[in-house]
Amino acid sequence: MIQSVARAVDILRCFEEAETLGISEIATKMQLNKSTTFGLVTTLAATGLLEQEAETSRYRLGLELFRLGNRVSPGLRRLVSQELDGLLAVVEETVNYVQPEGGNVVYLVKKESPHSMRICTQIGQRLPMYCTAVGKAILAFTPEPERSRITGGFDYKAFTKNTVSSESALLQDLAQIGRDGYAVEREELEYGLVCVAAPILDITGRAVAAVSCSGPVGRMTDVKIQQCRAALLQYSRRLSGVELHL
Repeated sequence: MIQSVARAVDILRCFEEAETLGISEIATKMQLNKSTTFGLVTTLAATGLLEQEAETSRYRLGLELFRLGNRVSPGLRRLVSQELDGLLAVVEETVNYVQPEGGNVVYLVKKESPHSMRICTQIGQRLPMYCTAVGKAILAFTPEPERSRITGGFDYKAFTKNTVSSESALLQDLAQIGRDGYAVEREELEYGLVCVAAPILDITGRAVAAVSCSGPVGRMTDVKIQQCRAALLQYSRRLSGVELHL
């Protein structure tokens, strides 16, 4: 591994939780001195992968990243987007397509609810598997020993009082999800949010992605959850017939 390249990638990842960062903030996150950080950041800015705000001198992700990202499997992205359009028309709540990355899920395609009250996920956002319906749906259909490695690596941070608090509790949830074929998350990540998710499987039965339907607790009644469940299972089974690696 080339250290400078790895550091550059890690700098870009610093922006996952912050829209803009200064040199000192990046240096602290990277545990590097400011001169080394400045050299890496200015190189990334020169290539367009980062941009510097003239008013604040802070940095943000550049348009070159957006351009390159849109070149990743555009045909498959269009296919998933079209399927989610159909799903959105049925459930009328925010729908998402995610893929796993380590112990996280990454949101790759999102279709907004037509309602004014919406869910604040973002394309490219990473969230932990243990407290998300999409993450649990994927984990439930992840073979051992990989699943044990992932579930044993979480810190089980409590986002709400409903967040799963231990590996043993998570494994109980995963066993039930494995039997049901779908997952429901009730205010584990955020108060007021309910999410239903179904896995997308490859030919071996391993989860390679998941689709979800999310909405506020006031709209996500038991009847609505069952409506979402039926629609998600239909669409996930259809997508499971396609190799999906966006």
